[in-house]
Amino acid sequence: MRIALVGCGAVTQAVYVPLLSRRRDLFEVSAVCDLSRTLADAVGDRLGAAGRYTSVDDLLAAGGFDAVVVLASGSHGETVRKALAAGYAVLCEKPLALTRAEVAALPEGRLMVGYMKQYDPAVRRAEEALAALGGPEAIRAVEVTVLHPSGESQLAFANLTQARDVDPGLLASLRAAEHDLVSKALGEAAPEPVRNLYGVALGSICHDLSLLRRFTGSPQEISYVETWGAAPGSIEISGPLPVRGRFSLRWHYLEDYPAYRETVAIHHDRGSLELVFPSPYLMNAPTTLTVVSDAESRAHWREVTEAFEVQLAAFHAYVNDGKPPLTDAGGGLEDIVTAQRIAARYALQHDLPIGGEAA
Repeated sequence: MRIALVGCGAVTQAVYVPLLSRRRDLFEVSAVCDLSRTLADAVGDRLGAAGRYTSVDDLLAAGGFDAVVVLASGSHGETVRKALAAGYAVLCEKPLALTRAEVAALPEGRLMVGYMKQYDPAVRRAEEALAALGGPEAIRAVEVTVLHPSGESQLAFANLTQARDVDPGLLASLRAAEHDLVSKALGEAAPEPVRNLYGVALGSICHDLSLLRRFTGSPQEISYVETWGAAPGSIEISGPLPVRGRFSLRWHYLEDYPAYRETVAIHHDRGSLELVFPSPYLMNAPTTLTVVSDAESRAHWREVTEAFEVQLAAFHAYVNDGKPPLTDAGGGLEDIVTAQRIAARYALQHDLPIGGEAA
């Protein structure tokens, strides 16, 4: 399947380039696009892509591919809209967009939203174990803890090509456009603490929201939100699960922490299922599933199959065989709504202004 990549930054270089290089049985990268011609050429050279573009409009007009993989930073809504309107299948890295309105504006088409943790073999095994226990009705609580060191430390091994050739005026206009989108989501008067919280919710915590969607369904209510420390700092979120039990989520940005660590524990009346994820940038690093069935019994299961690679294969199966993705536009929208509920609860607790869609 011939694909075009939009965005040639950190996740593309550290994750998608090595995976697409070894999965030439499934994909041919025909074109790449980035605001930086330096990055487009670097990724194009590594993947043998003939087409190199700095404009999404030029990329789509030139064609020569079957699908578009959207890996750029910021909101993906407008790029996805244009690609779907042009008739291409789309794999879009999370988040799908920053506003509900952007999702509502998407035309019909083949769209898969990328939450690679949903495709992690350890997660799929936990889903099977939970189903055997009775599904969401068996859950007493879900507890999530994320310890997040700096992106620079997580990516130090990758020797990334840096972009220094993008017009500062263009970058400023894109930041202003993104600020306007967040204003539509949260209201013009939303202060920086609410905006920062929303950014973390859609940029990182959304992975855990996507797991809640798989295990229990999206939370319909957020009871409590607190933040502390210099932004992005620490965030605590809790609320009821849609069927039974409650969830609590604690996310900590710890710049000098030794290594990324994410733990998702599902507690039920007879034991626990605990998932421990490594840094998402380390290819084939194992996720560990621990099944606790009584006081003396702990079963550990590890799988080094790369979740990003499984996700790519699932996109290939979706486009060629019609196998539905785990997250489509509807699932992406659910996570945007939950992120807006998180921002709104925090604003209400602290008597801060909230408007826009989140109101």
